[in-house]
Order: sequence, then C-alpha cells, then structure tokens
Amino acid sequence: MKKQEALTRLSLVAAMALLLPACGGEESAMEKMQYPETAKGNQVDVYFNDSVSDPYRWLEDDRSEETADWVKRQNEFTFTYLSQIPYRDSMRSRLEKLYNYERVGAPFKEGPHTYYFKNDGLQNQSVMYRVVEGGEDEVFFDPNKLSEDGTVSLSGLQFTKDGSLMAYSISRGGADWQEIYVMDVATKALLEDKIMDVKFSGTEWKGNEGFFYSTYKDQGGSKLSAKTQNHKLFYHKLGTSSDKDVLVFGDDANPRRYVGGSVSEDGKYLVISAAMTTTGNQVYVVDLTNPGYEAVALVDNFDNDHDLVFAKENKFYFLTTYNAPNRRLVEVSKDNWTMDAWKDIIPATENVLSVSEGAGYFFAKYQKDVLSVVQQYDYTGKMIREVNLPGQGSAGGFGGNSDDAVLYYTFTSYIYPSTTFSYNPRTGESNLYKKPDIDFDPTLYDSKQVFYTSKDGTKIPMMITHKKGLKMDGKNPTLLYGYGGFNISLQPNFNTSVLVLLENGGIYAVPNIRGGGEYGEAWHEAGTKMKKQNVFDDFIAAGEYLISEKYCSKDFLAISGGSNGGLLVGAVLTQRPDLMKVAFPAVGVLDMLRYNKFTAGAGWATDYGTAEDDVDIYQYLKGYSPVHNVKPGTAYPATMVTTGDHDDRVVPAHSFKFAATLQKGQAGPAPILIRIDVNAGHGAGKPTAKILDEQADKWAFMLWNMGIKKL
Repeated sequence: MKKQEALTRLSLVAAMALLLPACGGEESAMEKMQYPETAKGNQVDVYFNDSVSDPYRWLEDDRSEETADWVKRQNEFTFTYLSQIPYRDSMRSRLEKLYNYERVGAPFKEGPHTYYFKNDGLQNQSVMYRVVEGGEDEVFFDPNKLSEDGTVSLSGLQFTKDGSLMAYSISRGGADWQEIYVMDVATKALLEDKIMDVKFSGTEWKGNEGFFYSTYKDQGGSKLSAKTQNHKLFYHKLGTSSDKDVLVFGDDANPRRYVGGSVSEDGKYLVISAAMTTTGNQVYVVDLTNPGYEAVALVDNFDNDHDLVFAKENKFYFLTTYNAPNRRLVEVSKDNWTMDAWKDIIPATENVLSVSEGAGYFFAKYQKDVLSVVQQYDYTGKMIREVNLPGQGSAGGFGGNSDDAVLYYTFTSYIYPSTTFSYNPRTGESNLYKKPDIDFDPTLYDSKQVFYTSKDGTKIPMMITHKKGLKMDGKNPTLLYGYGGFNISLQPNFNTSVLVLLENGGIYAVPNIRGGGEYGEAWHEAGTKMKKQNVFDDFIAAGEYLISEKYCSKDFLAISGGSNGGLLVGAVLTQRPDLMKVAFPAVGVLDMLRYNKFTAGAGWATDYGTAEDDVDIYQYLKGYSPVHNVKPGTAYPATMVTTGDHDDRVVPAHSFKFAATLQKGQAGPAPILIRIDVNAGHGAGKPTAKILDEQADKWAFMLWNMGIKKL
C-alpha cells in the first residue's frame, strides 16, 4: 500500500472511531481527532522587518496534484464524519420537501414578447419561459440542458431593443469566468458568435449590429486564482471573430480593475464606469453617433460612487454619493458636465437611497432601520406618492421599460415568503401576482427587531426570528448570521433553508453590524481598514446579547457568514472561541496578508487596506487575520469550513490554509472539518441539489455538536 493511501485509510478510521464516543454524549471520552496529514513547508515572508511563516503556502496552487490529493482526503474525512449523524438524511429530506414548490419570477417585456423565469421546485436551474398569446406558455431557454448535474448556469442576458436577438452568458461550475452566446429569438437558433473568458461583465447592445462587454485579457497563471488587474471594455460586431473585437476603453498605462458600459435608452450614448476598488468610480461618456470611441470624462477621480440609473435625450441620471453619503439622484445635462451643475432630482435624506426606473417614473427605495420604504417620483423630482407595501420587510423591483404600463415588485421578510405584486404606476394600486405555495405557516412565528449595545456604545439593530411561545431558557439552538462589509445591507429576506432550524425550536438572528450599508457611508466606513475591529465587536456583542437575554447559551450558539462574512466568522472564532459552540466560515477571506494577490482581491483594499500599505495597517491586518491568529493549545468550537473548488472570487486557498492551521492548533475535542464542494464556485448559480446537500450537512453538524441526539 502506498504511503498516501495508508494515511487516507488511517484518517478515515480515526474519523469513524472518534465520532462514536460523541454519540454516547461523553465529551470527556474523546481525544484529539487525527486529521488528514497536511505537510508543512518552510515559506517565510518579511513585512517591515517582521518575518511571517506561511507553512501551507503550497495549498495556494490550485493546479497541483498535491493540492488535489489534499482536497480529496479532507472531503473523505468530512463526509465520513457527517454520514454518521443519524438525522442527516431526514434533514435532507425535509429540506427537499420545503424547497419543492413552484417559484415564478416577475414577467418582463422584450420587444413584442413577454418572458419570465420559473422553477418547478427542485430543478437545479430556473427555466426561462415565453408567454404565448392564446396558448400555453413555451419553454424559451432551459439552462438545465447545458449540463447533466446542473452546474452550468445562466449568469446574464440582454435583448436588443426590438427584442429580436438575445445575448446571454453562462458560467461553468459557479466560476466568475463566463462565455457569451447570441440567440435569434424567433428561431431560438444560436448565431456563430461566441466569446470565451469574459469576467465581471454584462452585455450592452449597439443597435442590432453588436454589443459591448468587459473582461481581462492575457492575465497568465491559473485561470481560477491568478490576479485580475486590467479590466477593459470591448465591442463585438456580429458575424466577426472575437479576436477582432475592438478595444473601446482601458489601456495598460492606466489600468482599472473594474470597467463596465451602459447604453442610453435612445442608443446615442455609451456611459462607462471605471473603478480601482469596490468604492469610488470614474465616469466617461462616448457619443455613439460619432465615428470611433472617444471617451469624454464626466468624473475623472475615484472619490465617490456614481451609478447610472437612466439616460435619454442628452440627460443622464446618476445615483451618487458626491456631497451625499446616503446618496442622491441627480440629473446631468450634456450641455454642462461640471459637477457644480448637477441638479438634484431626489435629494439625500437621513436614510440610504437606491433608485430604479420604469414606466416613466423613478422609484426611490429607502432603508429605514433596515426596513423598506418606497416613494414614486416623476422625472422632474416631483413626488407622486409613497407606495403602500404589504407590511414591514424588504421590497425590490419597480424597474422596467419606460413605456411599460405595469411594473412588478417583490416583497419579503424573514417570515414572509418572497411574493410578487403587480403595480399600476398611474393609480398606485398593487395587486397580488404570484404567491408561493410553501409548507409554512407564518402565523406560528415571530420576527422582531431589537437594538443592542456594542463594545463602544454604538446601538446595533438585529432581527430575531423564532416560533411563537418559545421558552427562553438558554437552550434554543441559535444561528447568528452576519456580513459587515462593502456597504452591503442585510435586509429581511425569507430563506427556505432556515425553516428547518425554526421548526426544530431554533432561533435565527441577523445583526446589521458596521461595515454594511444599512445607515449609509458613515456606517460602512466605521467598519473598514483600521476600524475593522468594530465589525467583529458588533458581532460578538450580538452573541453576548442573545446569551444574556436567554435566547441561547454559549453551548447552543452557532455563528455563520460567507465571503466577507466568512472573514467575520474566522476572526470572531479566533478572538472569542469561548463564545460559541459551532462556527461556519463559508468561502471566507481568511489570509489578510495575501488576499490581494489573487483574482480581484486587490479591489477590496478600500475596505481592508493591504499589508504593503504601511507598517500600521500591516500590523492591524496581522492582528485579526484568521490564518495568523490560531493559537495552538486552544480549544476551538466545532467548525466546518466550506468552500468551492471553482471559487475564483475568494480563492479556496484561504479556506484550505485556515482549515489546516485550525486542525493543527485545535486542543479541544470539537471537530474541525472542511467541506469542499466540487465543481462549485463562490455561490452564484449553484444547483438546487448542491444547495440542499450543503445545508443539510450544516444543520446536522450544528445540532449534533450542540448535543442534540435526535429530532
């Protein structure tokens, strides 16, 4: 027997043997688990005369046989452990039953046809339908036919203005890299046009002749992990080879990491957004009625955010943070570009603003203590009305074509399944369009907002959801979920997966911690760079609040978060391993000294700073970086790290290195597992079957390690 095979067998035997004492409930009978061996290297980096060891650097090579073997052995170890939890399969079955209901998206009109997406319940990918007047609606495009296992997904689409052509993009294995194809709508036949290796891009048509798209060219190295640095905007003319596509914007002398283009409603202008990081962007305008692509700067700095909402007849409407941290909608006339001439259409208020356009109106969507408020305006800025929403929760939609007679919006909360309403913009009347038929009775549950105090005295809102009449005795299994970064807001949203926890007497808690966008740019900035500890303190304080109010105790608290939220979980479990029983860092940014070396990571520097900036930010990052703060000899909570082998947003090496470090440093009996989804990425486009498998494993792992032996 080969040495590696022997090690694998020993690891599996250890996993099986060490799970058995836990079944008896005697934690003291357990010994430290014998994890699959992870070889250590001798890599040392020097930052400002400080030497930092990186023994698992070799796991960053996603193309090596050694890394592939490590992934295989870790997955075998993990799934052997999970397979012995007696109610794992029944939880998977219950999740499948809950998910098995028809989900229909809002219809949208393109040219003479109306389309919508529908999932029968357990389809891996939703199917695009076309409405047939006087007959039965037909399947227009079925992404499930692109692969047997559902891992190829539809990631974007754009019709020509007359609706005769559709450019669509697909993703394989959940990767951000996409492929663009073009379909003749009348015949559903594909044109010969095909563009490979497109990333962070939409498609914007220039008449029916061709379209604009963005990508990174000639990056070199691994496709899934190499640094993506110079984003460029191209024009593809139909009927030509993609290697003849015309460079419209971007050059090697002035690289931007994120570049995108939008064509105005009348087709006369191309508006280009160019950014170096996730905050702040330049804006350029190209007159498409002139030959060539001369880009005129509207905004030539990266000081603020400027998002195009609508453009027509020499007028451009931007949602901007310029002189408005909570955002305002401004009108910019081509007759006078200067920022001093920008005209307020919807002024800034104390609440964070987002805007959509449809049916000849603007819809201002505010967050008031995280909950949605929607107001309707005409193009001059006159408020027409406040939209009467179904209740307290989150509303989205209200977008469409300028000549649409009816618009659609969705409304949801933690106990209100996402429901679609039609909206008449002339009268302000809403009517139910599609309500999901799901095995759930919202009258049996409570979802309320509380405010608690963080370490520095800041008041933080948190939504807490559970069964009515639940006894607050500290023994309720509780999942605390957070994000806290990149100006992203966590508004109330129905999650079918959470029902399994709620049905079994559990609690779901979501705090709106700093770093997010719930209270505008000031709230965001309070959780960035050398204020990042505020984010972790806010989350820790949320856990302490739940414990002090007897919702749970430390033995019944689990923490969870993905991506930047994975960093949150990694930092909190290394800083306060005594606070929780279980931790789920998902697709996390976990090596804060090297995150900027991979894919688009350098673009996150506005939130994090980089280890190369200066000695102060280096020391700050090292002080909370999860990979660098695992302390050998510490008893860490039961942890299941999750990632995907095709994640080219936050490369899986973050999770690999953290899991290896945590397994090596674990002094307590709780398991440290890593679950690596094969042929899966950062999360987008994940097939339903994989979602159900992963969620069942998480719930089973959480409840089992809280000592719950049967359900």
